[in-house]
Amino acid sequence: MSTTVVPGTGHEPGHAHGHADPDMPVTYGLLAEFETGDAMAHATAKATAAGYTHLDAYSPYPVGEAADALNFPKSEMGPVMFIGGLTGACAGFIMQYWANTWGYSLNIGGRPYFSWPSFVPITFEMMVLTTALSGLFGFMAICGLPRYNHPLFNSKTFDRASCDRFFVCIEATDPKFDRAATRAFLNDLHPLSVEEVME
Repeated sequence: MSTTVVPGTGHEPGHAHGHADPDMPVTYGLLAEFETGDAMAHATAKATAAGYTHLDAYSPYPVGEAADALNFPKSEMGPVMFIGGLTGACAGFIMQYWANTWGYSLNIGGRPYFSWPSFVPITFEMMVLTTALSGLFGFMAICGLPRYNHPLFNSKTFDRASCDRFFVCIEATDPKFDRAATRAFLNDLHPLSVEEVME
């Protein structure tokens, strides 16, 4: 979508969000399209070096140089799944301990009530189950899911981000964002196109 937005009264050019008129279209950001991953990575590095902080890169496959330029934080999934699995294992073990020694204690073959080797299978299964569930729900929480729509899907060209095109989007929430200056900056990076994306 290449709609030009006319700022309303009190609209600051560098701050597309926070305007007064709720019916006026809001700019999400400027989306630059590139033909190769190297060009996208180069543009991402240039944008971060220029001081832009609210930006992202989109590609059909991972491009390590772009991820480095964006300073991707270390994944939080490992700690989330570890804590989830540990909690599940402890819960499974405690549940069996309580059931065999207090709640429903049965003398089976003269074995002691607290026969921990027999607790291992259930403890392991509980660990696997809770690790998988914490991974699923942790992933959704970290990614902000469920989300029914994203402004970038308003772009017709963005469909090719999963096929053969590479994109860099500088969001309007960036403190350095200025519609004209940011568009000129992106044009200097020689993209195939620069598109203003609306929310």
